[in-house]
Amino acid sequence: MQANAGKAKPVELRVSKDKRLLTISFDNGERFAIPAEMLRVYSPSAEVQGHRSDQRKLEFGKRNVEIMRVVATGNYAVRIVFDDMHETGIFTWGFLHDLGSNLDARLAAYEAELAEKGLSRDPPAATRN
Repeated sequence: MQANAGKAKPVELRVSKDKRLLTISFDNGERFAIPAEMLRVYSPSAEVQGHRSDQRKLEFGKRNVEIMRVVATGNYAVRIVFDDMHETGIFTWGFLHDLGSNLDARLAAYEAELAEKGLSRDPPAATRN
């Protein structure tokens, strides 16, 4: 990560046509393509993160989640609305930069935690009668 990365400002945010990828370009030349799933499971909301580290909720079954809307929040962040109706996370530029910079490590940690708990990135199969 560059020394001034924490101060980098976005110059473009783009949601892919399939609504499963957010591409963010920063004024320092860095560009990240972040899957909607990773944005959803690492949402900085209290609903996901809790108010203390021991309250963090492990989200699972979100592989196919889509971005419905991206709403500007001042000049420092966006609120992302997902198709599972989660909409309380405020994604600051620094948070998005950090997630994009560490995406591979975060994905590996997420998959390891799911495996440890016997959970999956895929949504549960619909029950059949």
